[in-house]
Amino acid sequence: MQSKPSPVVEQRSVAVGATMDAIRRTVLERGVNREALEPIKETLMELAGQSALFPRAHFPVPGTGKGYIYRLFDDVDAGLALYASAGVPGKYQPPHNHTTWAAIAAVYGDEHNVLYERTDNGATPGHGALRRIGELTVCPGKAVALMPDDFHTIEVTSAEPSLHLHVYGRSLERLPGRIYFETPQSETYATFPANPNIRTPVIPPRELRDLMLSSIEHAVLDVREEGAFAEAHLLTASSAPLSSLEMRVAAMVPRRDTPIVLCDATGELVNRAATLLVQYGYCNLCLLDGGIEGWKQSGFATYAGMHVPSKAFGEYIELQEKTPSITADELSERLAAGDPMTVVDCRPNAEFHKGTLPGAINCPGVDLLPAVLDQVPSSEVPVVVHCAGRTRGIIGAQTLLDGGIENPALVLEDGTMGWRLAGHPLQESRVGPAPSPSTKARRAAAAASSAIGRRGRVRYLDEEGLAAMQAQAGKHTLYLVDVRSTAEYETGHRRGARSIPGGQLLQATESWLAVRGARIVLTDDDGIRATITASWLNRMGFPEVYVLGAPWHRDWLETGPEPRKVLGLGRYRVSWIDADALARRQQQEGAVEVVDLATGPQYRDGHVPGAWFAAREALSSTLKQLPEHDLVVLTSPDGVLASIVAAELDGVAADEVQVLLGGTAAWSAAGHALEDGDGRSLSPVDDAYLKPYQRAGDQETAMRDYLAWEKGLLDEIYAAGDDELLAFLPAQQLSTQ
Repeated sequence: MQSKPSPVVEQRSVAVGATMDAIRRTVLERGVNREALEPIKETLMELAGQSALFPRAHFPVPGTGKGYIYRLFDDVDAGLALYASAGVPGKYQPPHNHTTWAAIAAVYGDEHNVLYERTDNGATPGHGALRRIGELTVCPGKAVALMPDDFHTIEVTSAEPSLHLHVYGRSLERLPGRIYFETPQSETYATFPANPNIRTPVIPPRELRDLMLSSIEHAVLDVREEGAFAEAHLLTASSAPLSSLEMRVAAMVPRRDTPIVLCDATGELVNRAATLLVQYGYCNLCLLDGGIEGWKQSGFATYAGMHVPSKAFGEYIELQEKTPSITADELSERLAAGDPMTVVDCRPNAEFHKGTLPGAINCPGVDLLPAVLDQVPSSEVPVVVHCAGRTRGIIGAQTLLDGGIENPALVLEDGTMGWRLAGHPLQESRVGPAPSPSTKARRAAAAASSAIGRRGRVRYLDEEGLAAMQAQAGKHTLYLVDVRSTAEYETGHRRGARSIPGGQLLQATESWLAVRGARIVLTDDDGIRATITASWLNRMGFPEVYVLGAPWHRDWLETGPEPRKVLGLGRYRVSWIDADALARRQQQEGAVEVVDLATGPQYRDGHVPGAWFAAREALSSTLKQLPEHDLVVLTSPDGVLASIVAAELDGVAADEVQVLLGGTAAWSAAGHALEDGDGRSLSPVDDAYLKPYQRAGDQETAMRDYLAWEKGLLDEIYAAGDDELLAFLPAQQLSTQ
């Protein structure tokens, strides 16, 4: 099949990168003077001459006002910046300087420049005089260059909107000393605003769809809160709420020049998200034109719920493989009759503890195969695998079957939700996961996983291969993932590896692996779980999945939890208060109000007594709703988000806000009690997606609706024509008969 040409956003990104590399070389080799600016002009004109890379639809002009400035490139380290200035006819900018060198070239339209020099000696702040020294109309094929102290006016003189490329020695956001005169004759000047309104190019829905269908690495990040995301989102989008973006995006999108498309409901949040990402070196950004509403108006589908690709995969596997199942009533009857049955809950231990089937053992995710081999008393005893709903149970049972287990393996239809809906109670369990497999079970599981790997065409990588991929990670996104349990990871893991237990990775691929087309290298301690996980990822259609087959070496290992990658954490200077000091302050009436920035579910599970729930959005104004107080203490689960938010508050005196050191976890660790439940709220508690059994009200109806939604996913995807977005789906839908 003939491959499609690269989408315009990718072609533009490549061309912009090459242009800025060339300009950077010129500056390094020749310095900055008028002579050196001539080759910079030529380089910029070459880029501007590729007008097909700059469709008008990507750089819209305002319905009212003069125009917009769009960021194309911002080298945070070296300082170079490139913008596209879109102007309406008649747009005029009075005489101004840049305090850095600049060059301007036309993509389309005419922009007339009048050049000035300053004639006063600058001795009187706010006062000055200009003299006209020339003029030039910058139209396609022409460019102008300016030194730091040059002044010029610009006016769009063409009948159609114009687009001009402006390159600067430093970004506009880092040029606080720029000044302008109201008119060329003015004897006074003013300073430009400190935060210019820089926008990000947009991508029309049809072009985004083409990008999603391409093999080009990219990420689609929805920056709304998770609760809104779960109401309606693009099929392959990842949830990356603006409220916690600094804490999540570095792990989700590790390569800073990855093409990223940001979206929200209508386009209100994405410019703020783009501005934040640019500060930390993300340089290849687009916004979905019109947001989710624009996507729907273009005739494309949105999807409710969370982890839709993974859920759809589970439904597809059950259809394709005809995975055997058992209903809740059938299982209950057999257990009541005393039939030997091994019931396995394949969810993480924390979920298992909250409620499971009577007598179930806990073998999370891809730990299932080696663990179950030790748990069944004989090869005749059926093994029933369940999760809360459907997907993880289906994948777990099918893993046992693919591994050639001699026992009959079945999935409990609809999991614990189906069990409850049939009128059977769950039981809490404080039992830990199944013990580490015996040597005999490991050997059997190793043989079974090797067979799975061969059938699943799993590729293996040695140390040299991994080193080569790591060396290329600046050009090709690499996820190095340890698929063992979190506890095992913390006892020793390969440096640089993320901790994502295999079952959870398969359950929420779009959350963990936000970059489509990335390389994925999986690691564990014996190859069993990594191979099983890789085989499933291959079947899901991930193009480059590898298992690191090299043996462990002590020199490569480190211990402890996965290091948090929080953007700009070292930049934040805040005032801290520890848990004991906060407890003492709370004894003084009216002295302190605690504001918790956790998600809604986290807040309900446990918060500092009396703490207010609040969203990060508009917190400066939200705090005005608090009762009279001497001090506000911000907290979050570990204090990280609270410290970020404290540093950005506007209109709040620094001595009025402190951050709880170590967050709510440190409060609890210090022996102070937590309060659960709804508590008090300054913001609507609708930020997070709630599972059906976490919701208030009629949980039975919520569970039935959820299960019907999941079972109907494949029909929904095929009806929208979105099967082509999921590589594992065949063009012809499988029959449910």
